[in-house]
Amino acid sequence: MGLKEKFFEKARHTCKKIVLPEGRDERIQKAAEVLKKECIAVPVVVGNRDEITSLASQRGIDCSNLEIVDPLDYPELPELVNLYSESRKVKKGVAERLLKKELVFGGMLLAAGKVDGMVAGAASTTASVIQTSALTVGYASGLSTPSSFFIMELPDGRILFYADCAVNIDPSAQQLAEISISTSISFQKIMGQQPKTALLSFSTKGSASHPFVDKVRQAVSLAKGMADKEILLDGEFQADTALVEAVASKKIKEPSPVAGQANVLIFPDLDAGNIAYKLTQYLAGASAFGPILQGFAKPVSDLSRGAKVEDIVVITAIVCCLV
Repeated sequence: MGLKEKFFEKARHTCKKIVLPEGRDERIQKAAEVLKKECIAVPVVVGNRDEITSLASQRGIDCSNLEIVDPLDYPELPELVNLYSESRKVKKGVAERLLKKELVFGGMLLAAGKVDGMVAGAASTTASVIQTSALTVGYASGLSTPSSFFIMELPDGRILFYADCAVNIDPSAQQLAEISISTSISFQKIMGQQPKTALLSFSTKGSASHPFVDKVRQAVSLAKGMADKEILLDGEFQADTALVEAVASKKIKEPSPVAGQANVLIFPDLDAGNIAYKLTQYLAGASAFGPILQGFAKPVSDLSRGAKVEDIVVITAIVCCLV
């Protein structure tokens, strides 16, 4: 069974409700049809019911069994308005106007516990998804940095999580520490294994001196202070030290629970992360799943605006695994 099929199988066991706020988009409608038919998730499609039904019919999509929720005709809208008004300290009139926006409405369905996760971005920018999620769902306890990760499936069967490859351009030491914790938790939830998280650099344990190295070293210290005992975390490491035990045994003087056996790689900036995941994908022949957003109080993920139906289905399954 391939990794994608494992995501589907795990999602089927959880049977989570996932809100899809961009209900007019043809890809979202088709993905919702697949998710429902194959029992991967319970999709909740947001938008005008008549418009969505009409568009789906024209496109040959069966939406008869889908749950379609219209923000303008939702019986529990006052509850969502009150929740947003109180949490964001805004007037109810302002909250009501904002909740007419489908992305905000979807975020508030999640915040109120009406659904278990949200997948958006097919027709919205990443910035809009992140900003809306921050305003509705909010950040996980102790975190203030949204980030992303890719799941890399190598041809030899190894699974590695790469972060951050899509959101934070030049993260500070504090942000790197938060990215490390978020990705470790994501790995734990999705893979059901202990994360061994390596913070990467061009230096291994002080082999080079530079402000870039200092930032990673500080991030390691901060992250260790934030991590629970289930997370093994270390650095700064060069990539070969993090991944190859023979190299680690030569370069590391003191024993490390991570060196040579890392399964989560934290890159020092977006340049390194984005380049690394694409090199791994196109030169090493790895399958790349993502990017998946993380750091929020409840599972939310973004989509590329060029996402295909299969991409949406897979991302939704992964979000189910994060619940």
